[in-house]
Amino acid sequence: MYESFYGMTATPFVRDTPVGELLGTHALEEIESRLHYAAERQLFAVVTGDCGTGKTTLVRKFIESLDTSRFKSLYLADSKLTPRHFYKGLLEQLGHESKFYRGDAKRQLHREIELMRGIHQLAPVVIVDEAHLLDREMLEEVRFLLNFRMDAQSPMALILIGQSELRDRLRLQSFAAIRQRIDLQCRMPHFDRSETGQYIDRQIEYSGACRDLFTTAAIDEIHGWSGGAARLINKAATHCLIFGSGHGHRVIDDHMVRQVIEGELN
Repeated sequence: MYESFYGMTATPFVRDTPVGELLGTHALEEIESRLHYAAERQLFAVVTGDCGTGKTTLVRKFIESLDTSRFKSLYLADSKLTPRHFYKGLLEQLGHESKFYRGDAKRQLHREIELMRGIHQLAPVVIVDEAHLLDREMLEEVRFLLNFRMDAQSPMALILIGQSELRDRLRLQSFAAIRQRIDLQCRMPHFDRSETGQYIDRQIEYSGACRDLFTTAAIDEIHGWSGGAARLINKAATHCLIFGSGHGHRVIDDHMVRQVIEGELN
């Protein structure tokens, strides 16, 4: 829609931007490094963050960076995930039909993991996205799942990804037994003003446009409105580019950003 007007060869500010084209801030690289450590050591990790801070994008980048000759990634994202569907989903990704009863399915999963480790020399990395939506029963099942060989060995690396409310829930006394098993906790940051500018510049560079499309003041306005949340930066920048191309503006300035925010985003 606006790509040809600005001389772009790829669409910026979209969810499926190749992970190699994403901005890697120090904080995000630190979280990804911790996730790799969790995979290596087969630990239980929890990553939380506010809406739109890029949690799922981080997971996508992390999964793509795993060495497939050493790790087998298993990904689940189901708002109504139950223990039975949890085991069913993992076993199906391993190419097996799950047994009906939860206990049987859990034992079946443990056997398949042992075979994976022993025969294929692969370490499983289980990632559960949208984990803030898990109910109490499913969170308790996580604790039971990690009880393996009387705590002598973890059966897998388990990574829960969720909004900040997951962190708040796990702080409750009723979840103390689960919280005590968490090896690593990470919190997704918002971009600061400098990082917002770098993020926008990186996206424009990826698009193939050969000029600065957003003025410094425009980036100030976008950062102020978005609070440094990547999803909102994407939304504001996209609306501005649509508006700009429709009105024949080659550069997006702060006045245009305010007009877009007030007229389309608030």
